[in-house]
Amino acid sequence: MEYATPAEIVTRDLRRVYQIGGSDVHALRGVNMEVSAGEFVGIVGVSGSGKSTLLHLIGGLDSPTGGSICVAGHDLGEMDAYQRALYRRATVGFVFQSFYLVPNLTAEENIRLTLTFQGTYGAERRRLAREAVARVGLAHRAGHKPGQLSGGEQQRMTIARAIVHRPRVLLADEPTGNLDRKTATTLMDLINDIRQDTGMTVLMVTHDEALATQYGDRIIRMRDGELVDP
Repeated sequence: MEYATPAEIVTRDLRRVYQIGGSDVHALRGVNMEVSAGEFVGIVGVSGSGKSTLLHLIGGLDSPTGGSICVAGHDLGEMDAYQRALYRRATVGFVFQSFYLVPNLTAEENIRLTLTFQGTYGAERRRLAREAVARVGLAHRAGHKPGQLSGGEQQRMTIARAIVHRPRVLLADEPTGNLDRKTATTLMDLINDIRQDTGMTVLMVTHDEALATQYGDRIIRMRDGELVDP
């Protein structure tokens, strides 16, 4: 289904209910949201407000109980599991609080592994991996394994992994949660620079409203699975 809207991300009456211990837990309660192409949006709220659930649904990591999601003009609700996997490979990039780097591979090998999953091999895979590592300022650390990198360097590598396939949308879930303030600011500068250079749309879930205010074009606040006014 194609959506007649210029927005990059659109949700309509988006709902997600989980069954926990025989009870219904309403993680999202009818979220309506639009995000323009190239926009940087911070999503803030207390734990359990539905922020990460919203991000996971937009990223195709989970399916809604009701409502619809449109990203880059395509209805995620019409996709089967295989199509959602292709969508994740081509359209979105993910950065999480945890790094999820393979410990026995070098930084560049971790990036190459991502490209392998996306069907890119040979010289093209090596070129794209080198470019992504250089883009986050760590070409000199490309041969180091994750355990030899600082927390900030590891998170830079997760950004390289997220952008190596040049996604239209970057979804960041508490990307600075494990970092000190100085390192967090450096990382946010990097994400914002990449966004400005590429026109990529960024959604960032965070508890740090100050960071969201500093870098975001606007803030979306959530409480009890709903969007709330500022």
